[in-house]
Amino acid sequence: MADKEIRILFTSVGRRVELMQAFRDAAWRTGCSLRIYGADLSATAPALFYCDETRIPPRITDPGYIDALLAMCAEDHIDVLLPTIDTDLLLLSENRERFEAIGTRVLISDPSFIGICRDKRKTAEFFTGRWFFAPEVCESPEDYHGGFPCFIKPLDGSSSINTHRCETMEELRDAAVLVPKPIIQPFIEGDEYTVDVLLGFDGRPLSVIPRRRYAVRSGEVMKTRVVMDDRIIRDCTRMLEGSGAAGPLTIQLIRRRNGEAADQIEDYYIEINPRYGGGAPLSMRAGADTAAMLLCDLMGREPLPQRPMDEEGIYVRFDQSIRVGKEPAEAASLKDVSDLSDRYRGIVFDLDDTLYAEYDYVMSGFRAVADAGLLDCDSDALFQELRETFEEEVRSAGLGRARTIDHVFARRGCSDREIIDRALRIYRTQEPKITLFPEAAQLLAALQERRRAGECSLGLITDGRPDGQRAKIRALGLEEYFDEIIVTDELAGKSGNVARFRKPGEIAFLLMAMRLSLPHGEMVYVGDNPAKDFAAPLRLGMDAVWVHRPDALRNRFRGGDTHL
Repeated sequence: MADKEIRILFTSVGRRVELMQAFRDAAWRTGCSLRIYGADLSATAPALFYCDETRIPPRITDPGYIDALLAMCAEDHIDVLLPTIDTDLLLLSENRERFEAIGTRVLISDPSFIGICRDKRKTAEFFTGRWFFAPEVCESPEDYHGGFPCFIKPLDGSSSINTHRCETMEELRDAAVLVPKPIIQPFIEGDEYTVDVLLGFDGRPLSVIPRRRYAVRSGEVMKTRVVMDDRIIRDCTRMLEGSGAAGPLTIQLIRRRNGEAADQIEDYYIEINPRYGGGAPLSMRAGADTAAMLLCDLMGREPLPQRPMDEEGIYVRFDQSIRVGKEPAEAASLKDVSDLSDRYRGIVFDLDDTLYAEYDYVMSGFRAVADAGLLDCDSDALFQELRETFEEEVRSAGLGRARTIDHVFARRGCSDREIIDRALRIYRTQEPKITLFPEAAQLLAALQERRRAGECSLGLITDGRPDGQRAKIRALGLEEYFDEIIVTDELAGKSGNVARFRKPGEIAFLLMAMRLSLPHGEMVYVGDNPAKDFAAPLRLGMDAVWVHRPDALRNRFRGGDTHL
């Protein structure tokens, strides 16, 4: 997978925004071309709005759930499927071979291990069978003799749902009526730990990170600190050997101390969740590069050097509001959005294929290369070959894979890298022969009156190489129209990863609102590409207008990035 885009499908993403962000950050740092697909029953699940593509599957209890996921994976060419909640783990594990048959690997433990984890009684037996302490388990108040306080919870529960602490036998009997398939365990008082573990597809341990839990809400940690305790790391590693475990999982334990000596410490293991825990991104922030490890493993690369773990900082989580469920308004052309200044104080435009035809820019560059006389051939014939080769490559492999100049020059017998690089520089530094769409020129001219009157501000946000995008802006005479122009690649500086600043990231939109001194709710973004133009502004509370352009470069030939 080293040279291809990696596609990961996360199921039941729900509120797992931090996890999506962690994988996005890992892709930037590893140089991985990653496309994140999110599936959830609710179309307004927050994490869906941090994915590149969203899918709405049937309910997990639906008999057609697995078949629907298989169809999604086949259609979207998913490389890896990662579950995020307990309820579909066993189903996915039992059907792992069906996914592998269509080329999708499911990073999940064996069904036997998941069965152990999903049954709290079997989990306790697993711990004690491997010579670790675990609270004794019984199934009815009449059989319980462990003292008080105690806990009663469902045999196969999760997220602390239907979990009750009972102080007396009377409270225990009352709670037992409310809890389906109950199990009862004595309360162990001590320091609570979660261990974030990542195992490879073969069960090989890649990362074992213990962290102390200081505050928990609804079963998920809200305040934690990494503690690289050698004993816990060693025990958890040994515990999982030959167990059938694979992929991400969390182990929970309570450490009871009767003193500081090793023989005065007792670690009671409570449960295992064979998936990414809700607090796993906290470990990632503290230095556990598990998302990067997984991506490197998929690309066949050595993992990045492990960052030092932050054992001093306490990491906390908080809720944040985003806007979901809003779709961009649709327009057939820019003629249909002439009233924007009546409704918004800030109007921000995309550039390529929104204000001018990007195909014209590509052809202008090929014309400049053909006319440069680098090859001993007719310039018109060379231009025609560049055009035809480009269109064929884009049609078959996508815009981001087009290497037209390299291929055409090689086909014409030129293997001199210096000449080929010179051709690329000519393409990239051209003063392009491009013009605004007529309706774009009319709209921008009309907006100037309101702009000069102080009734609206205009902005431009565009991705791409700074020299190329600035040349387009000069050729189109756009400086006079806009209060602020942001070329996202310029935000990366000299050493930053430009992908991190491009759409659909939020950075440029946050900066534009600051520069225009406007709240997002009074701004609108106008673009042509639903794959990347609208996710960020809509999340932030801006409105958006999608201008349909059937002749846009990506629609003509089906592809992606065209910044050659």
